[in-house]
Amino acid sequence: MTERPVPRRFLRRLAAAAGVVLLALLAGFVVFLARLPAESRAAPPDGTGIVVLTGGAGRVAEGLRLLDRDPSARLLVSGVHHAAALAELDRPEGIDAAALAPRITLGRRATSTRGNAEEAAAWARAHGLSTLVVVTAGYHMPRALLMLRRELPQARLIAHPVTPAPFRRDRWWLSPGVLRLAAGEYVKLLAALAGLAPADRGMS
Repeated sequence: MTERPVPRRFLRRLAAAAGVVLLALLAGFVVFLARLPAESRAAPPDGTGIVVLTGGAGRVAEGLRLLDRDPSARLLVSGVHHAAALAELDRPEGIDAAALAPRITLGRRATSTRGNAEEAAAWARAHGLSTLVVVTAGYHMPRALLMLRRELPQARLIAHPVTPAPFRRDRWWLSPGVLRLAAGEYVKLLAALAGLAPADRGMS
């Protein structure tokens, strides 16, 4: 018994559908790049919780700056290596991290953005915090806020992005390395929107 060949009409429709999906993904990526949040220097409200998601330069230092400006704020640095001490973390000049230590929590359980969100949610509930300033890289901010909103739907989240050095270059969007980094984050964001973000091992 011979197998029937696949009709050409079906193949054309399949190719057309694949083309539409690819164009939609490319258009979405362009929008993602165009809407990357710019670096923020705005002062958040007093008495907020500050959440730094580790993984890039400048994030912890910016979180410490915000904490130093507000004596009533608290800071969570989420995703810290289990062996790292506060003194080893990035910190700005002129700020004594040791003096701020009573208001700093080093979260060591998170190994992913979803883990960061779970860790931050538990910390915010423990301290009765309903407003969180989220400090992470601008390209990472959309996914970070998405994960945090799922864990803390009633909380007020204030984005406070930092801009990594590669994104500060002139015409950074023409750099293959930067585009690869942004494309990888875009794919992770799509996966998170689809509910496919992996859970951290050891996180509940």
